Amino acid sequence: MTPSPPPSTLPVTYDDVLAAADRLRGVAHQTPVATSRTIDRRTDAQVFFKCENLQRIGAFKFRGAYNALSQLPADLKKRGVITYSSGNHAQAVALSGQLLGIETVIVMPDNAPRVKLEATQGYGAEIVTYDPEETVRESLGREIADERGLTLIPPYDHKDVVAGQGTVADELFQQVGSLDALLVCVGGGGLLSGCAIAAKHHDPDCQVIGVEPEAADDAARSFHSGTLHTVHNPDTVADGARTPHLGDVTFPLVRAHADDIVTVPDADIVRAMHFVWERMKLIIEPTGALAASALLNGTVPGDQRRIGVILSGGNVDLQRATELFNAYDVI
Repeated sequence: MTPSPPPSTLPVTYDDVLAAADRLRGVAHQTPVATSRTIDRRTDAQVFFKCENLQRIGAFKFRGAYNALSQLPADLKKRGVITYSSGNHAQAVALSGQLLGIETVIVMPDNAPRVKLEATQGYGAEIVTYDPEETVRESLGREIADERGLTLIPPYDHKDVVAGQGTVADELFQQVGSLDALLVCVGGGGLLSGCAIAAKHHDPDCQVIGVEPEAADDAARSFHSGTLHTVHNPDTVADGARTPHLGDVTFPLVRAHADDIVTVPDADIVRAMHFVWERMKLIIEPTGALAASALLNGTVPGDQRRIGVILSGGNVDLQRATELFNAYDVI
């Protein structure tokens, strides 16, 4: 495994997270922290759930999107922006554009969750759909950006997006104090890298662990080997983690600041999602259940520690959720 890059060469610092927090103040919600004595007993830990499912657009993605769009020069704001996303970043860019007066174009897979597609349209975005079996979304996004003179705001591989996502953990530490471990879902690594930067600032001894679906384990393989791995259109219930690989911005940040990346099977993701719905009365989507699933299934032991868990989003179609619960025999 090759050594991690030195901090002086990294694209995002804690100062960037602080600056993002200033831009988001009064715009993004300061989401609550939930606890459960039932889960504490089950996991042998004191667990603090950061409820980004209650963030604007129902996911943490609003933080990064708004931080990025708000810093664009006036001429680029006038031209408009484009992104590609299965749903949460799509909604985040669309709402941020609406708030800032920026026209938005969103490239979305034709199998995106209906609730996410409809919400994105509701924020006034132009939707361009594609078949993920035939089209590479990054290529399509760049092609449209070049044709129409739009600024591309990718879902995770952008320093301002990462800094915005880091405000999730920054808030959590301000709300609950020091933590022994922090569990964060992993797709393209924007949330994990931003939160790891903030966590290590507040508590250098905090163990920051990314959690990824077994079927989309490119980040885990990349982290442990030191070489970037790719997975094409992975088949997992966690649609927000179907990213092909970590990015040029996020990969070095994850390697520098995270301590581990573990994987969980889809069945455990769905079980964790159902458990949080039923016991905590919190609606989370499969990707939003990733971090919790690693704790609930024992992949990450509690060991009487103080553990933060990011519930990253709650945008799930209720019919699809019922289908998943039935398919994995949890109801």
